[in-house]
Amino acid sequence: MREFSAKERLDKKRAVVVGAGRSGRAAALLLHALGAFVRVLEKTPSNLDQDFAEDARKKGMEVVLGEHEREHFMGVDMVVLSPGVPLRAIRELFPGEPAPEVMAELELAGRYVSERILAVTGTNGKTTTTALAGAVLKHIGRRVFVGGNIGCPLSEYVLGEGGADVLVLEVSSFQAQNCDTFKPDTAVLLNFSPNHLDFHADMDEYLQAKLNLFAHMEPFDVAILPAEMRDTLESLEFTRARRQYFESTDRFESDRLPGAHNQANMEAAYLACTRFGATQRDVWEVLEKFSPLPHRLQKVAEKDGILFVDDSKSTTVESLRAAISSFDRPVLLLAGGVFKGGDLAALVPLLRRKVRRVCLFGGARGIFEKAWAGHVPLTWEPDLERAVASLRSKAESGDVVLLSPATASFDLYTDYKARGRDFQRIVGGVSEA
Repeated sequence: MREFSAKERLDKKRAVVVGAGRSGRAAALLLHALGAFVRVLEKTPSNLDQDFAEDARKKGMEVVLGEHEREHFMGVDMVVLSPGVPLRAIRELFPGEPAPEVMAELELAGRYVSERILAVTGTNGKTTTTALAGAVLKHIGRRVFVGGNIGCPLSEYVLGEGGADVLVLEVSSFQAQNCDTFKPDTAVLLNFSPNHLDFHADMDEYLQAKLNLFAHMEPFDVAILPAEMRDTLESLEFTRARRQYFESTDRFESDRLPGAHNQANMEAAYLACTRFGATQRDVWEVLEKFSPLPHRLQKVAEKDGILFVDDSKSTTVESLRAAISSFDRPVLLLAGGVFKGGDLAALVPLLRRKVRRVCLFGGARGIFEKAWAGHVPLTWEPDLERAVASLRSKAESGDVVLLSPATASFDLYTDYKARGRDFQRIVGGVSEA
């Protein structure tokens, strides 16, 4: 474990970590290693990892379950928010002056790294682009850590032995919104569309959260931005970094990453990696063996000429648009869940062109029906298993049965991964006949 200097340590500081998911646990362990007194708050007891809870208590941390109370924040110097915990939900619990310093886990950990940082944000495509950029940099011989909002939180890297040349980090709006000093050398904004409006007050707050990732960059840093947003972004003074705009091109085409949206992702990853010495040839060599990440337009099976595709990671309207647009064969669509905002009605022309039938499942039935009823054959089932069976009975050779819900999964599943795994289980049992 890394040793911290006296200047770095937080001895006698009192810290609260709100949320005991993986990033919250990592933040708590880092704060403890820095010498702070740590209190971990977890509103939902079933979410608490018992091994962590036992270890935390042995280390002298306080673990508090249940509703957050004003007393939990008394005398506190700093508050670390886990992703998905809005500051406005707990700000009223803070005592009077002096107010505690509030930050994301990414901000906390970022104060203890000196490595170069390539950060990726955007509404859709973050994980694929982050993974691809990491693979390219490894291919050209860089020692790379890939994490942040995916896989390993940055705090876990800080607590380890380090040793990377480049930190390639996926950054969510939740994380970026609560950063005050975090500064990438290269940062990418892939795209922007309605999402997380159950968390952010409005679209303006959501955009400002994304752009906060670029706020502390310097003129010698590079911000890689979508050309479709040039007019909007050029009117905003959100960064001192040099701006470089990208768009979807035919520079990179790969069956492993289909669709115009992935061509844009590949272009952004390429431009980011050129900052570290990568070439177009390097990207091509990586693409030849790059494995698409699970639940992102993942081909599960083809039975009787019917292709079953798992795009459970599609949790927004725009990711659904990209998924449907990726196919040149008729689509039978599975959608539904916890709706996070967006204009479903705007998809109607695309549905009419590409989608033969929709079967909704789980939550948000009324929202989808209001937007799509009368425009495409539309049915509803209470769960995914019956929805798959319904579409399978209507599918013909040459069709795609596509799970691309355009929603969060929390009505029926713990996360999009569990939803995707269930789809794959169900498809595994679909009859060949």
